[in-house]
Amino acid sequence: MTLHLAPPRQLGTTVFATLPDRYRKNQTNEWSDANQGGKAADSFLEGPVCDAAGNLFVADIPFGRIFRIDRHGEWSLLVEYDGWPNGLAMKEDGTLLICDYRKGLLSLDPGKPEIIPVLARRHSESFKGLNDLCIARDGTVYFTDQGQTGMHDPTGRVFRLAGDGRLDCLLSNMPSPNGIALSQDEKTLFVAATRANSVWRVPLMPDGSVAKVGVFCNTFGPGGPDGLCLDESDNLMVAHVGLGHIFVFSPRGELTHALASATGANTTNIALGPARGGGSPRLLYITEAQSGTVLAAPWPGN
Repeated sequence: MTLHLAPPRQLGTTVFATLPDRYRKNQTNEWSDANQGGKAADSFLEGPVCDAAGNLFVADIPFGRIFRIDRHGEWSLLVEYDGWPNGLAMKEDGTLLICDYRKGLLSLDPGKPEIIPVLARRHSESFKGLNDLCIARDGTVYFTDQGQTGMHDPTGRVFRLAGDGRLDCLLSNMPSPNGIALSQDEKTLFVAATRANSVWRVPLMPDGSVAKVGVFCNTFGPGGPDGLCLDESDNLMVAHVGLGHIFVFSPRGELTHALASATGANTTNIALGPARGGGSPRLLYITEAQSGTVLAAPWPGN
């Protein structure tokens, strides 16, 4: 077996859609005080996810907003509420699940926008602050509980919520667990440890436990890995907040592609769009929070 030791292929991105001025707030609040040093925020985009029709949904953390962006880049506000939504995932029926830092796990039907609580706490104890999630084919939900953890406090958690309501804590020692993705055979989780500048590989055992958890890849620089996305061949796409890049790793951990942001350095998350007709390539959608934009690039696996 030969390792791929060539330099990664350098690719660019383009701006797909920019948050319209009518939705920009330019305000300080409790979130901006804690996460932006008191600097005013007009938005902070996260959690892109696509539906089968090609509509894109994104969260705006500091102002509790969920937006829908159609295939032409037109924005509409689905809901605004008193939370801090971060990660989004879509169930088979089109319902959105939301990881909300303040309120826990929530649900939203895009057809009749109303925030529905799903899971606010564990054993009467509040979460540290939920961040991101992924959904298995049987409806099992895996999500990260990040809060303000980091190298100084490696107590971030990864949970599994089964369809029958059982909640298991799989990991409780992560420095800033963030993005999360599930392999195609659903036997392995990949979890971004942002403050450790790494992505962990988490084997899921037949008895429901985890074992032999290790580091899949390391990155560098300010910030760290944020959102994750796996394609059908288990190539891992890592949005690095701070470096303004999407890094693509093969299933063996080889760095194969590096996609540079066309705007700022806060590339927070990534989603793979649906297949398009007419031979058009599938697209990656990337939230860039610094400029309030969604970037796009042809999926390297096309």
